[in-house]
Amino acid sequence: MLWRDIKRFLVGRPLETLQLGSERLNKVVGLAVLSSDALSSVAYATEAMLLVLMAAGAAGTDQALRVGGFILLLLVIVVASYRQTVYAYPQGGGAYFVAKENLGTTFGLVAGAALLVDYTLTVAVSIAAGVDAITSAFPGLLAHRVALGLVAIGVIAFGNLRGIRESGAIFSVPTYFFISMFGLMLVVNIVHPLGYWPGVATRGQGALELVSSWLLLRAFSSGCAALTGVEAVSDGVAAFKPPESRNAAVTLGWMGVILGSFFAGSTYLAHRYGVVPVGAQTVISQLGHGAFGDSVFYFLLQFATALILILAANTSFADFPRLASFLGRDAYLPRQLANRGDRLVFSNGILLLALVAGALLWLFGGDTHALIPLYAVGVFLSFTLSQAGMVKRLVTRRERGWVGRATFSAIGAVATGIVLVIELATKFTSGAWITALLITLLVLAFYEIHHHYTFYARQISSKEWQPVWPRKHVVVVPVAGVSKSTASALAYALLLSQNIRAVAVATNPEQVAKLQDDWDMWDSGVPLEVLISPYRSIVRPLLDYIDRVANEEKPDWLTVVLPEVVPARWWHNIFHNQTALAIKAALLFRPNVVVTSVPYHLER
Repeated sequence: MLWRDIKRFLVGRPLETLQLGSERLNKVVGLAVLSSDALSSVAYATEAMLLVLMAAGAAGTDQALRVGGFILLLLVIVVASYRQTVYAYPQGGGAYFVAKENLGTTFGLVAGAALLVDYTLTVAVSIAAGVDAITSAFPGLLAHRVALGLVAIGVIAFGNLRGIRESGAIFSVPTYFFISMFGLMLVVNIVHPLGYWPGVATRGQGALELVSSWLLLRAFSSGCAALTGVEAVSDGVAAFKPPESRNAAVTLGWMGVILGSFFAGSTYLAHRYGVVPVGAQTVISQLGHGAFGDSVFYFLLQFATALILILAANTSFADFPRLASFLGRDAYLPRQLANRGDRLVFSNGILLLALVAGALLWLFGGDTHALIPLYAVGVFLSFTLSQAGMVKRLVTRRERGWVGRATFSAIGAVATGIVLVIELATKFTSGAWITALLITLLVLAFYEIHHHYTFYARQISSKEWQPVWPRKHVVVVPVAGVSKSTASALAYALLLSQNIRAVAVATNPEQVAKLQDDWDMWDSGVPLEVLISPYRSIVRPLLDYIDRVANEEKPDWLTVVLPEVVPARWWHNIFHNQTALAIKAALLFRPNVVVTSVPYHLER
């Protein structure tokens, strides 16, 4: 009762299944919930690109606009392609459904695995980047960044457990606050370029090196972090209010415009003023200083950036559980992930994501730059499979206008496929191999889980099975002595069978005579057999006894009836041993053995 009350207070009252429709999102809230990941990437995508270009000095950073332009073009292609997916698959599921339906089950599972890995990394990377924004403004907190990140994951997971509509309302304000502050920063830097720039760290005049094609590819690969999260809207189409596809497509268009403008603006300004990552100062922090100096607006920008980076994880908490539920429904993940909780969200998926992302954050010490190399491989793998699946769908169905749409999706598939190869080639040794390995292991796990469910269904199927009623039934009643709980268990056992064996385990030889005398004096009509346990074990001698009875009697069913005393208050259990639980656990996997508990409730 106490735990249920606490849960109701923290999570909220349960919602009826009929209320599922009212929990859906409109476009404004949907942008905040499903686009925070994509919008947050502008806080680190330009920086990730510049970190690579800095290796060639000023000659390298001078290429930022060119590299950024190709990234922007790729963004346009991907957003336009996913708008087609949104209309074609209104149930959501994104790349998993598209690839599975059009390219085959294996490709669908690869896409699903890539998305699950991507969503998990999104949480770890966005939280780490959000903490970086905080420590840029308050360097004294740098030593506590892992703890801050874990707390942030817990808060977001808790918010999502309260329901998608309520979490959307909570998290919409920070998203639009970031859009306002980031947009203001860009405008001020463009229209008032001389403001505070003299005090900002700018690009040094180090030795110039030849800018190789390999370096440019690495920079392009790192900057493509700006595209992460673009697929989230297509995965969550079913979360929108009707008409789902139209609302999702409009939201996707809004997100593309804002994301493209912010990435282009920050990259242009960084190039214009020669801004590069310096020490604990992020590129966005330096651009903020350039626009606002040390005024309150700078700290508001940093606060907004930290919030959006942390809340970018909210996109994953919206889409990871939904995708996991699809895979669970199709028997490729545990079916528990397909169940909705009290607040009509997939609670098990939310908790699983929080646990795995928290472990990942702790393992990499909350270092954003250590996590980013793992990041984009899954994103572009799912992009490529999704768009290739759309090409197959359009060519097969040949609906009106299919040639133009198939050509566009084909261009997108080729472009993202090339980026995927670049990502693997440039980041393989720095961590991309881990992502590739995880995706492979996940796909193998999917097939193993599916095999288990198929085998399970075949085993319990009754199509060719005829019931055989038991001809012989033996009941074993383990007892600790003469008591009211023992009497209740024996009374129940007599309802089941006349072949009853009462057995007690004595851990001290001196107990044997007393146990037998008390039992004989009680005269229950059921004989008692006392087992001596020289090593003071209760469970092992009892299991050996049950095996002996089964071999002697060869019953069709053997039932073990356990007397259990239930204390008046739940916390009283800590004062009693849990022998009954140990016996149940030991007998769980014994064929034709049934364990029944007969509770005896104590009064308050």
